[in-house]
Amino acid sequence: MSLKPFKSIGIGVAFSPNLKANLYEAARLSVLFDAKLVLIHVGEESEDKVKNLKNSLNTFKKDALNYEVIFKTGDPVEIILNATEEHQIDLLIIGAAKREKLVKYYVGSIARKITRQAKCALLLLIKPSIERIPCQHIVVNGLKDPKTEQAIATAFYVSSKLKAEKLTIVEEVKQNEIAIEVNDDKSLRLANIQKERIKNRENLRINHIIENIPEEHTKDVAIKSQPIFGTQGYSIGHYAQIVRADLLVMNAPSKMTFWDRLFPHDIEHILAELPTDVLIIQ
Repeated sequence: MSLKPFKSIGIGVAFSPNLKANLYEAARLSVLFDAKLVLIHVGEESEDKVKNLKNSLNTFKKDALNYEVIFKTGDPVEIILNATEEHQIDLLIIGAAKREKLVKYYVGSIARKITRQAKCALLLLIKPSIERIPCQHIVVNGLKDPKTEQAIATAFYVSSKLKAEKLTIVEEVKQNEIAIEVNDDKSLRLANIQKERIKNRENLRINHIIENIPEEHTKDVAIKSQPIFGTQGYSIGHYAQIVRADLLVMNAPSKMTFWDRLFPHDIEHILAELPTDVLIIQ
């Protein structure tokens, strides 16, 4: 993995009540990751809009924030996706919406289309803040997948930059891996023995991945490995919610076909009900 995975950060800018909070979150990350910030506004350029953005980002002048603003009219999904490719954006920030009368957050229709089609990493924010809220606990998926090593390495990189205190790697194990029907004490013992073997196997696999990550990204954070049994996507989302994680890091799906959209995909469980801020690694 590159020691600097995010060289350019993009964010769709709408002149809404959340504008300042979204800008501050994006600018802070750009400074922490030493990345260029690209602000994408779907709409006509105007002097007032440029002035508004400049005034909002004045706070980051002392940090030598490097940013540019793009104004384009047209279809929001198409414009944002094209901008991520044209400007070689490595991380795209998207705001999530809160369901009316509920505390649950989800990805709206436009944001969901972008999430499914974007070729860069995505950060889904549920509660952007003007004041920085410390990131203390990061949860990352450790499922057996070609993209997992990259996801874990990126989680450690982000953890080191945000100075998180704890990082938990969750290995989601499908329930059908325990091929024992429990109907008495003996079968229960056998099932538990099989679970322990699976846990040991998963921990060895994860430890091997961690060994290949630069020590500068792993040395200052408490690392925990947590195998859980259940439905992929739903299980880790539920776990992140229970432990009150500040950030959940996930692999992007290896494919997203028509059928994946009809039947819940692992990442779809997360998009439908965000447990916390979510970073999706392509």
